[in-house]
Amino acid sequence: MVPDVLAGRRWLVLTGAGVSTDSGIPDYRGPGSIARSPMTFQEFLGSDDNRRRYWARAHVGWSRMRGAHPNPTHHWLAERQEALAGLITQNVDTLHEQAGHRGVIDLHGRIDRVRCLDCGTVSDREAVHRRLDALNPGWAAHEAAILPDGDVALEATDGFVLATCERCAGRLKPDVVFFGESVPKDVVARCFSLVDDAEALVVLGSSLQVMSGLRFVRHAAKRGKPIVIVNRGQTRGDDLATVKIDHGVAETLQSWVQDLVGGMTRLAPRANTSW
Repeated sequence: MVPDVLAGRRWLVLTGAGVSTDSGIPDYRGPGSIARSPMTFQEFLGSDDNRRRYWARAHVGWSRMRGAHPNPTHHWLAERQEALAGLITQNVDTLHEQAGHRGVIDLHGRIDRVRCLDCGTVSDREAVHRRLDALNPGWAAHEAAILPDGDVALEATDGFVLATCERCAGRLKPDVVFFGESVPKDVVARCFSLVDDAEALVVLGSSLQVMSGLRFVRHAAKRGKPIVIVNRGQTRGDDLATVKIDHGVAETLQSWVQDLVGGMTRLAPRANTSW
């Protein structure tokens, strides 16, 4: 059942890794998650060896992640986007966009783009992947468990050859926000504006462990807006939630379909719902 606090309100949706698990992309902190120590931005900047280790793993991971497809949750949200106040995602997998969702704010960037740290040139990830394939024949075929941000659990990375920027021979980095790196100020400002304009905030599949997402929940609470959190297990925003649903995202949204069809809220789902 759709929580009563959402009735007749336009929701802003904030999504996390739990939305993409049904697409085969693991989350960070859910049951069975692989323990990981992600490379920080400072480490990435620190040396060629660190960048080699990162790209050696990410090259294998991209071979897996680019095959992921949107799941029913992505389609559910895309089908209702005209009635939403907006969508902010902490995920970098672009699956919301692939499902047809327009105007998504990719809070932590997009894994399908690569940026030069020295001249700022942005490249298509697939083009960089092909260059890395040519420099490291057969490397992408390594067997390793995929991790949430598109890299893999691969330790032996010696010998991997880095690609450099085609314009300036500079250092390449996926166009995503690393741990220890700040979200661009203009992106944060747009998100705060969406919170202000929305009539409620719905958090789907995020433990809110990082401040980049939690700050919007806190902002909504200060503005007195209803907050609904759907996530398996505790989140850092539970004490601010008007309603907390400790359950899977896909199962919860599926249970909301009939209420939405019946007009319980202003959301008007299209006939081609994924469920």
